[in-house]
Amino acid sequence: MTSQVERDRRRTLEELRARGIEPFGYRYEVTHHAAQARAEFEEADGAGRLGEEGQGENVRLAGRLTSLRSHGKASFADLADRSGRIQLFFRRNVLGDDPYDLLGLLHVGDWVGVAGRTMRTRAGEVSVLVESFELLSKSLRPLPYGKEETDEATGERVVHSGFADVQQRYRQRYADLAVHPEVRAVFVARARVVRSLRDFLDARGYIEVETPILQPLYGGALARPFMTHHNTLDMPLYLRVADELYLKRLIVGGMERVYEVGKDFRNEGIDRTHNPEFTMLEFYQAFADYNDMMTLVEEMLAYAAQETTGGTAVEVEGVRIELAPPYRRMSFLAALTEIGGVEAGEMDEAALRKVAAKAGVEDAGTMRRGKLLDALFGALVEPELDHPVFIVDYPRELSPLAKPRRGEPRLTERFELIIAGREIANAFSELNDPDDQRERFEAQAELRAGGDLEASVVDEDYLRSMEYGMPPTGGVGIGVDRLVMLLTGQPSIRDVILFPTMRPEEGA
Repeated sequence: MTSQVERDRRRTLEELRARGIEPFGYRYEVTHHAAQARAEFEEADGAGRLGEEGQGENVRLAGRLTSLRSHGKASFADLADRSGRIQLFFRRNVLGDDPYDLLGLLHVGDWVGVAGRTMRTRAGEVSVLVESFELLSKSLRPLPYGKEETDEATGERVVHSGFADVQQRYRQRYADLAVHPEVRAVFVARARVVRSLRDFLDARGYIEVETPILQPLYGGALARPFMTHHNTLDMPLYLRVADELYLKRLIVGGMERVYEVGKDFRNEGIDRTHNPEFTMLEFYQAFADYNDMMTLVEEMLAYAAQETTGGTAVEVEGVRIELAPPYRRMSFLAALTEIGGVEAGEMDEAALRKVAAKAGVEDAGTMRRGKLLDALFGALVEPELDHPVFIVDYPRELSPLAKPRRGEPRLTERFELIIAGREIANAFSELNDPDDQRERFEAQAELRAGGDLEASVVDEDYLRSMEYGMPPTGGVGIGVDRLVMLLTGQPSIRDVILFPTMRPEEGA
């Protein structure tokens, strides 16, 4: 149902057109952003370079009106652009009667372009004395701006949000971004994180590549896939659950160092650290093992933190976490014993099921040994790990793509990096024996036939590539969304994904 406010705005739209004013513009020549205009005025003021009237240079800005205040022959407004906010000062004797009267047809939320000179008002605020303005886009639906107050003691502006419903903010991210500059800042930081990861790998001779998202077989992770159908080829296809198997085909082909930043898709639950569509960085290096990759990951995260935040320490829920190397290393089974209190190494499936059920693991009665170990680790150990720790040497059942640990074939050369109770990275000394790989694929296929929908399938083409010869390789996957959460201090993965997966809105 259309509100009275929206009906009033549409009447204003009709009045603007009746006056021959196009309410949805084509372009506007911008010379400055708000922060730049303020900074240049302050610099000129401090250096004594202002004119006799105390005015700065000519500027042209464009942005959204976030407030409007009329005082007869003078009016004030706040204009916000991607850099911040600046006050606008409109005077009838500067604009002229007709342009000044058009201010009455503007609303908070409208996009405008303004031209004028910077100045300082009597209240001491850097502003733009507007000499001309244009309406660039009429806002027909009012944005949920909060109430803004000024602390009388400190002069600080305090905004009480008018858009506090978190679910609605995720659904209407466009409105969330419009009224919350701090949300925009998170996604600017996200872009810096991704750029830093690319820069780090590019500097070390890695080549960025692209591999298929639609795949005839899925693999590279234990996960349930999304399935679709290609009409022309009349065949099923899957959205990839990982980039791994295609990237390792490139290692076979002699590319030696490759990486991909891309979307993966897993048809599983949604919570504060899981979204069905997510961003992964995967990179593979020939002639390296998981020890080499641990060193590389330490350096990469410290670099990303420095480039994004200006330092290597972050704060998560009140805990200061240092990301500069070196990181602690601890074996999977030792962590289960020392932190989780479970001597899992010699337990059979029946004993593990009892322990898992006691720990509150759902569906423990239907899980096989590998899943039980993983679930126990997630329930009892992972939440206790705040500071960076490499959990190494995973049981073979949990790692169908990792090489056996040298001297202990029941384990694999695999690590997961846990920070703030979350898995940030997963890595292997990659399995390069095609016969061993076939046995593991077939074991996974048996699990799948038994009802495990997250188990892998046998990928004959990947096995064929391995038979041509794959060099020793270290590989890493880093959850980009979770890394951004860590570096920006956000509590939920939905806070770092612009458009997270949501249920359909009722009535939409």
